[in-house]
Amino acid sequence: MIKSILRKADYRAIYRFLDRVSPLPCDCGSLCGALCCGTPEDSQWDEKMGIYLLPGEDKLHSKSDDWLIWNEDSTEEYVFPPSWKGKVFFVKCKDAPKCPREKRPIQCRTFPLSPHFLDEGHLVLIWDTDPLPYVCPLIRDNAKLNRDFILATYTVWKHLVRDPLILDLIEMNSEEREKEGREIIPVYDPLRPELLKSL
Repeated sequence: MIKSILRKADYRAIYRFLDRVSPLPCDCGSLCGALCCGTPEDSQWDEKMGIYLLPGEDKLHSKSDDWLIWNEDSTEEYVFPPSWKGKVFFVKCKDAPKCPREKRPIQCRTFPLSPHFLDEGHLVLIWDTDPLPYVCPLIRDNAKLNRDFILATYTVWKHLVRDPLILDLIEMNSEEREKEGREIIPVYDPLRPELLKSL
Protein backbone atom coordinates (compact mmCIF):
# COMPACT_ATOMS: atom_id res chain seq x y z
CA MET A 1 0.00 0.00 0.00
CA ILE A 2 1.16 3.53 -0.64
CA LYS A 3 2.30 5.31 2.51
CA SER A 4 0.68 8.49 3.77
CA ILE A 5 1.97 10.92 6.38
CA LEU A 6 -1.62 11.16 7.66
CA ARG A 7 -2.37 9.01 10.68
CA LYS A 8 -5.55 7.20 11.61
CA ALA A 9 -6.20 9.92 14.22
CA ASP A 10 -5.95 12.59 11.48
CA TYR A 11 -8.58 10.89 9.37
CA ARG A 12 -10.80 10.27 12.40
CA ALA A 13 -10.67 14.00 13.24
CA ILE A 14 -11.51 14.93 9.63
CA TYR A 15 -14.48 12.55 9.62
CA ARG A 16 -15.77 14.05 12.88
CA PHE A 17 -15.31 17.57 11.51
CA LEU A 18 -17.26 16.76 8.34
CA ASP A 19 -19.97 14.94 10.30
CA ARG A 20 -21.22 18.36 11.40
CA VAL A 21 -21.94 19.65 7.89
CA SER A 22 -23.91 18.62 4.82
CA PRO A 23 -24.33 20.13 1.34
CA LEU A 24 -28.04 20.70 2.03
CA PRO A 25 -30.19 20.87 5.17
CA CYS A 26 -31.43 17.39 4.21
CA ASP A 27 -29.71 14.21 3.01
CA CYS A 28 -28.99 15.13 -0.62
CA GLY A 29 -29.25 11.43 -1.51
CA SER A 30 -33.00 11.76 -1.06
CA LEU A 31 -33.12 13.93 -4.21
CA CYS A 32 -31.76 11.25 -6.53
CA GLY A 33 -32.27 8.01 -4.65
CA ALA A 34 -28.61 7.98 -3.59
CA LEU A 35 -27.41 7.34 -7.15
CA CYS A 36 -23.79 8.02 -6.24
CA CYS A 37 -24.01 5.07 -3.84
CA GLY A 38 -25.92 3.00 -6.37
CA THR A 39 -26.37 -0.74 -6.41
CA PRO A 40 -26.86 -3.09 -9.41
CA GLU A 41 -30.64 -2.85 -9.04
CA ASP A 42 -30.63 0.87 -9.90
CA SER A 43 -31.47 1.83 -13.48
CA GLN A 44 -28.48 4.23 -13.67
CA TRP A 45 -26.03 1.88 -11.93
CA ASP A 46 -22.64 1.42 -13.50
CA GLU A 47 -20.01 -1.14 -12.47
CA LYS A 48 -17.47 1.68 -12.25
CA MET A 49 -19.46 3.39 -9.52
CA GLY A 50 -17.44 3.66 -6.36
CA ILE A 51 -14.63 5.72 -5.02
CA TYR A 52 -10.91 5.49 -4.29
CA LEU A 53 -9.87 5.93 -0.70
CA LEU A 54 -7.19 8.54 -0.16
CA PRO A 55 -3.75 7.32 0.91
CA GLY A 56 -4.02 6.07 4.48
CA GLU A 57 -7.80 6.47 4.66
CA ASP A 58 -8.21 2.69 4.70
CA LYS A 59 -6.97 2.79 8.32
CA LEU A 60 -10.48 3.90 9.33
CA HIS A 61 -12.24 1.05 7.53
CA SER A 62 -12.27 -2.71 7.71
CA LYS A 63 -12.52 -5.19 4.86
CA SER A 64 -14.93 -7.09 7.05
CA ASP A 65 -17.45 -4.22 6.97
CA ASP A 66 -20.65 -5.61 5.51
CA TRP A 67 -21.58 -2.40 3.66
CA LEU A 68 -18.55 -2.13 1.36
CA ILE A 69 -17.14 -4.06 -1.57
CA TRP A 70 -13.34 -3.73 -1.65
CA ASN A 71 -11.02 -3.90 -4.64
CA GLU A 72 -7.27 -3.42 -4.72
CA ASP A 73 -5.95 -1.70 -7.84
CA SER A 74 -2.37 -1.20 -8.92
CA THR A 75 -1.25 2.39 -9.37
CA GLU A 76 0.59 1.22 -12.49
CA GLU A 77 -2.59 0.05 -14.22
CA TYR A 78 -4.63 3.20 -13.67
CA VAL A 79 -3.91 6.91 -13.91
CA PHE A 80 -2.34 8.05 -10.66
CA PRO A 81 0.49 10.48 -9.92
CA PRO A 82 3.99 9.01 -10.45
CA SER A 83 4.62 9.34 -6.70
CA TRP A 84 1.88 6.78 -6.01
CA LYS A 85 3.56 3.36 -5.94
CA GLY A 86 1.76 0.15 -5.04
CA LYS A 87 -1.89 -0.62 -4.39
CA VAL A 88 -4.90 1.62 -3.83
CA PHE A 89 -8.32 0.72 -2.51
CA PHE A 90 -11.48 1.17 -4.59
CA VAL A 91 -14.69 0.76 -2.60
CA LYS A 92 -18.38 0.49 -3.52
CA CYS A 93 -21.54 0.45 -1.43
CA LYS A 94 -23.32 -2.91 -1.24
CA ASP A 95 -26.65 -1.43 -0.26
CA ALA A 96 -27.00 2.34 -0.70
CA PRO A 97 -29.96 2.95 1.62
CA LYS A 98 -28.14 1.19 4.45
CA CYS A 99 -24.83 2.97 3.92
CA PRO A 100 -23.67 4.30 7.33
CA ARG A 101 -23.28 8.01 6.66
CA GLU A 102 -20.80 8.45 9.52
CA LYS A 103 -18.38 6.08 7.73
CA ARG A 104 -18.52 7.61 4.26
CA PRO A 105 -15.09 8.24 2.68
CA ILE A 106 -13.84 11.81 2.42
CA GLN A 107 -14.47 12.14 -1.29
CA CYS A 108 -18.11 11.15 -0.71
CA ARG A 109 -18.43 13.66 2.11
CA THR A 110 -17.03 16.59 0.11
CA PHE A 111 -18.89 15.86 -3.14
CA PRO A 112 -20.15 17.70 -5.25
CA LEU A 113 -17.14 19.94 -4.66
CA SER A 114 -13.60 19.19 -5.79
CA PRO A 115 -10.31 20.79 -4.81
CA HIS A 116 -8.59 22.51 -7.72
CA PHE A 117 -5.32 24.38 -8.04
CA LEU A 118 -5.29 27.60 -10.02
CA ASP A 119 -2.04 29.31 -10.95
CA GLU A 120 0.88 28.99 -8.55
CA GLY A 121 -0.79 26.46 -6.27
CA HIS A 122 -3.78 28.59 -5.27
CA LEU A 123 -6.37 26.14 -3.90
CA VAL A 124 -10.06 26.69 -4.64
CA LEU A 125 -13.20 24.55 -4.58
CA ILE A 126 -15.08 23.94 -7.81
CA TRP A 127 -18.13 21.99 -8.90
CA ASP A 128 -16.97 18.43 -9.58
CA THR A 129 -16.20 18.03 -13.29
CA ASP A 130 -15.47 14.29 -13.43
CA PRO A 131 -17.50 12.31 -15.98
CA LEU A 132 -20.21 10.54 -13.97
CA PRO A 133 -22.45 7.58 -14.89
CA TYR A 134 -25.40 9.43 -13.34
CA VAL A 135 -26.79 12.96 -13.10
CA CYS A 136 -26.21 14.69 -9.77
CA PRO A 137 -29.09 17.13 -9.18
CA LEU A 138 -26.84 19.40 -7.10
CA ILE A 139 -24.48 19.93 -10.03
CA ARG A 140 -27.23 19.96 -12.66
CA ASP A 141 -29.22 22.62 -10.80
CA ASN A 142 -26.23 24.60 -9.53
CA ALA A 143 -27.73 24.08 -6.06
CA LYS A 144 -27.27 26.56 -3.27
CA LEU A 145 -24.97 24.69 -0.90
CA ASN A 146 -24.72 25.28 2.82
CA ARG A 147 -22.07 27.89 3.60
CA ASP A 148 -20.76 25.83 6.54
CA PHE A 149 -20.34 22.79 4.27
CA ILE A 150 -18.32 24.81 1.76
CA LEU A 151 -16.01 26.30 4.40
CA ALA A 152 -15.53 22.95 6.17
CA THR A 153 -14.76 21.24 2.86
CA TYR A 154 -12.15 23.86 2.03
CA THR A 155 -10.57 23.54 5.48
CA VAL A 156 -10.34 19.76 5.06
CA TRP A 157 -8.73 19.87 1.62
CA LYS A 158 -6.34 22.61 2.74
CA HIS A 159 -5.21 20.21 5.47
CA LEU A 160 -5.13 17.12 3.24
CA VAL A 161 -2.87 18.65 0.59
CA ARG A 162 -0.12 18.87 3.20
CA ASP A 163 0.36 15.19 2.42
CA PRO A 164 2.66 15.12 -0.64
CA LEU A 165 0.73 12.20 -2.16
CA ILE A 166 -2.62 14.00 -1.96
CA LEU A 167 -1.00 17.22 -3.18
CA ASP A 168 0.28 15.34 -6.23
CA LEU A 169 -3.20 13.92 -6.87
CA ILE A 170 -4.93 17.31 -6.74
CA GLU A 171 -2.24 18.86 -8.94
CA MET A 172 -2.65 16.05 -11.49
CA ASN A 173 -6.46 16.33 -11.50
CA SER A 174 -6.26 20.11 -11.87
CA GLU A 175 -3.88 19.85 -14.82
CA GLU A 176 -6.11 17.27 -16.52
CA ARG A 177 -9.19 19.50 -16.21
CA GLU A 178 -7.31 22.43 -17.70
CA LYS A 179 -5.83 20.32 -20.49
CA GLU A 180 -9.22 18.82 -21.40
CA GLY A 181 -10.84 22.26 -21.40
CA ARG A 182 -13.46 21.37 -18.81
CA GLU A 183 -15.47 24.26 -17.44
CA ILE A 184 -14.01 25.30 -14.09
CA ILE A 185 -16.67 26.93 -11.92
CA PRO A 186 -15.30 28.13 -8.57
CA VAL A 187 -17.66 27.72 -5.64
CA TYR A 188 -15.16 28.94 -3.05
CA ASP A 189 -12.00 30.96 -3.46
CA PRO A 190 -10.53 32.65 -0.37
CA LEU A 191 -9.42 35.53 -2.60
CA ARG A 192 -12.98 36.08 -3.89
CA PRO A 193 -15.23 36.61 -0.83
CA GLU A 194 -18.07 37.66 -3.13
CA LEU A 195 -18.61 33.98 -4.00
CA LEU A 196 -19.70 33.23 -0.44
CA LYS A 197 -21.74 36.41 -0.17
CA SER A 198 -23.84 35.23 -3.10
CA LEU A 199 -24.97 32.14 -1.17
